[in-house]
Amino acid sequence: MSVGIMNSARLSHRLGWLAPLVWLVLLLFACLGMEELEGLFRLVEPDSQAVIYERADFLVLLGRHLLVVGVAALLAILLGVGAAVAVTRPGGRDFLPLVGQLASIGQTFPPVAVLALAVPVLGFGTLPIIVALLLYGLLPIVRNTLAGLEGIDPGVAEAARGMGMTGGQRLRQVELPLAAPVILAGIRTSVTINIATAAIGATVGASNLGDPIISGIVNGNTAYVLQGALLIGLLALCVDSLFARLQPVASS
Repeated sequence: MSVGIMNSARLSHRLGWLAPLVWLVLLLFACLGMEELEGLFRLVEPDSQAVIYERADFLVLLGRHLLVVGVAALLAILLGVGAAVAVTRPGGRDFLPLVGQLASIGQTFPPVAVLALAVPVLGFGTLPIIVALLLYGLLPIVRNTLAGLEGIDPGVAEAARGMGMTGGQRLRQVELPLAAPVILAGIRTSVTINIATAAIGATVGASNLGDPIISGIVNGNTAYVLQGALLIGLLALCVDSLFARLQPVASS
């Protein structure tokens, strides 16, 4: 009986990686073999001379897209988790409402407006879109970290205190591990949303998978728009399914 359960667990573990791998293979195929789909895109734009976006390599655009989203996500995690931890400590509880409100303002403020304000100060390029994605991605991380930390059973924290753990030890060894699944869910939401939002960076010179979309809009070429949207959608599905695979690991 126990052998059957172990075999079932191993099979489930292996199948858990199947979805991210499938989406990754489809994403790479789309990047490398977009020309093979020319016939399909020709149905959408029969009168256009070119229906495959060729101003930049799709793999290069994918790498730039991942870089922008990755840097913004890393900064949002550091700031969001750090701020949430700080305001759940005894000395920072007075600032808890303020941190929540600031994070909410960051997401309700349109990324396009952030870009419009950031470009005169930071110039065109990658930096303005990183700032916009950082502000836009903070709210889910802050909210989930607060929910995860404040949802811990007070008895658990009291038991850790009774064992002689310091505040830092309780945070690292008890609170953060218990809150990890909820925190990871917030990071998952933040990153997935920002994968799509990053496309607007192409409007301020931040080359990424938004390039074919913006080029298609400007030139009236729907095929370009579909190619950018397809790649961004596959990337979002790949990353989201990877987070879905990691969440059970965090909760175990």
